[in-house]
Amino acid sequence: MNGLEMATAERTDLADFLATLEPEQWEVPSLCEGWRVRDVVAHVMSFDDVSLAGMLRRAIRARFRNINQVGVDELSSLSAEQLLERLRARLRPQGLATTFGGRLALLDVAIHHQDIRRPLGMPRQIPDDRLRQVLGDAVRSPELPGWRLARGVRLAPTDLDWRHGSGPEITGPAEAILMAVAGRASALGELGGPGVSVLAGRLAR
Repeated sequence: MNGLEMATAERTDLADFLATLEPEQWEVPSLCEGWRVRDVVAHVMSFDDVSLAGMLRRAIRARFRNINQVGVDELSSLSAEQLLERLRARLRPQGLATTFGGRLALLDVAIHHQDIRRPLGMPRQIPDDRLRQVLGDAVRSPELPGWRLARGVRLAPTDLDWRHGSGPEITGPAEAILMAVAGRASALGELGGPGVSVLAGRLAR
């Protein structure tokens, strides 16, 4: 599958999972600071209908600070059911979300899917092809801190045929490595190797 197809599959998996949640679970804080589960769901779709001009308008409204929050706020009046219906209607990314063949959409939804699941205590196995693609993009994309956090260490998942970098090694589940290099310090406890302290120090800063 290409990036757009994988992003569509990942959004479909997320929608199917969200359909199993109770109303109170939509209000649980996610791993994204200040965002509940419902806010993360809103964010996942927030770039689909936005053009470059629309992004500029958002940036101006946000005073060039937290542009992502503007997109979430635009959908804040929707109920959980309405958010899920909206996601179901947008399983295939559109607009700016299709940038780089849908790989940015895949990167965004795969990480945020875990941002929702982890606080709810509802883990899952990310399909290997998606996880391998997302890991590679996470350490290269200027949108995320992974390119900086993973510099000078070797990422060596114990459950996925994928390696990156050189230096002190970090081992553990590939999903936990992904979340750690995406800036989620809560995943560090699942990792091992001499590179963990390097990554922990960078996250602490």
